Amino acid sequence: MVSISLTPVALLDTKATAKAVILEQGFKAAALKEVTHLFPALSDLLKERMFTGSLLSSVIVPISKNGKSSYLIFIGMGKRNAQNKFAIESYRRVIGKLMRIMEELKVHSLALELPSPQLFDGPTGYLAGETAIMAHIASYHFDEFITEPDRKVIEDREIILVIGDHDKDEVQEGVKKGEIIATSVNKARHWIDLPPRILFPTDLAQKAERIAKEFKLKYTVFNEKEINQMGMGGLAAVSAGSDLDCQLVIMEYKTSKKNAPTLALVGKGITFDSGGLSIKPANHMETMKEDMSGAAAVIATMAALAQLKPDVNVVAVAPLAENLPSGKAIKPGDIVTFYNGKTAEIKNTDAEGRLILADALSYVVKHHKPDAIVDVATLTGACAYALGPFYCGMMSNHDDLVERLQESSDRSGDRVWRLPLTDDYKPAIRSIVADICNIGSPKYLAGAITAGLFLQNFVEDVPWAHLDIAGTAFDVPDLPYYRPHSATGFGVRLLVDLAMTWKK
Repeated sequence: MVSISLTPVALLDTKATAKAVILEQGFKAAALKEVTHLFPALSDLLKERMFTGSLLSSVIVPISKNGKSSYLIFIGMGKRNAQNKFAIESYRRVIGKLMRIMEELKVHSLALELPSPQLFDGPTGYLAGETAIMAHIASYHFDEFITEPDRKVIEDREIILVIGDHDKDEVQEGVKKGEIIATSVNKARHWIDLPPRILFPTDLAQKAERIAKEFKLKYTVFNEKEINQMGMGGLAAVSAGSDLDCQLVIMEYKTSKKNAPTLALVGKGITFDSGGLSIKPANHMETMKEDMSGAAAVIATMAALAQLKPDVNVVAVAPLAENLPSGKAIKPGDIVTFYNGKTAEIKNTDAEGRLILADALSYVVKHHKPDAIVDVATLTGACAYALGPFYCGMMSNHDDLVERLQESSDRSGDRVWRLPLTDDYKPAIRSIVADICNIGSPKYLAGAITAGLFLQNFVEDVPWAHLDIAGTAFDVPDLPYYRPHSATGFGVRLLVDLAMTWKK
């Protein structure tokens, strides 16, 4: 648990056990004047350690003041850009690295000065919010199944923000908003990290229901019998191999603003993906508990939005199922009929995410008539290979929606990269025996794009964007605010920002 407090006192006068000094690359000696009296040979020490302020470089110096020992942590912010500003992403990583250093030192309190917003592109409240978000995200550790105490990280941590001349009310508001967002991100991460024998489709549906009750959101859920009766052939087919019911979860937030537009969020929720009868290699299954990351993201986003109250109506739809082989499982060669009446030939049962999203997209178009739709899914390995773990693939033919998502990406830190979605690729998913095929022809390659074109068949003329988060949802390396072999909660920050900044 991380708590964040504000103080106007000088950094060295705080009660924190560790005090962080953030320095830019190539800093001058004057930047150290407030701390050199505690350590007269500081400049020489930093030179000896070859500390120049390069991004994430650090030096830890034990000090004693008034008979109490503590640490000075010098950490590098790197260089400014061409506009003489620091990248906000660099600051995020600095906060993440500081939280890791706290763990290494086993200290429970750390103080740092909130930087001047003039050094970044954003106001004080935004900078304070990003500080809170990163402190909480970097502190997350999925350790509930670890019984050895020395392998657990310290839980109770205090971050003391020295705010100086900053507006206290603006900082407090930013911290409060940041903590709401971070709590939702970590909620999604926890669900994703849970073992698949603990989180079944019905369990995730129940978690959504609890959020809806807590924050007074409208909640609807359909079980497998109802899903079959409604003609959702894609969701029912994927679930057929499992002994457990699939679910379709709908959560609705209503703004008090009159005549507000409606934003729909749709998230893929395969709580475990074996590939079905087109079974995956064993080592490819090891992390397939994370195939419900899209559903986790949209459900957790609703928890944040219910508290932050954007001026837009938001509906979240999460189709939930397991994809397992059995005598009842869908087979290659089968044809399914979706909620909107379209049909698809199944050539590979491991291309199942698009099948459940097809029904969910059709449902939200028909019943909620949204002004825009964004779907989030760990959809294709092709996207992960194309973009790696740092950017999700964004596909859309609606430039206004793409621009909104790009701006939200830049502000939130959930990074997107646009891929083409043109008719040139459409022949790849043409089927001889049905309307479309659930995998693309190998001669076209572009598996992420052809999957996006498949989904395009289910959104009619509603502005829509598809986010393929296969590479960004789990086990992202090198970012100090994430952990190895663990979920990232990708999409929550992005979707919250999109809703909070939505205008007609």
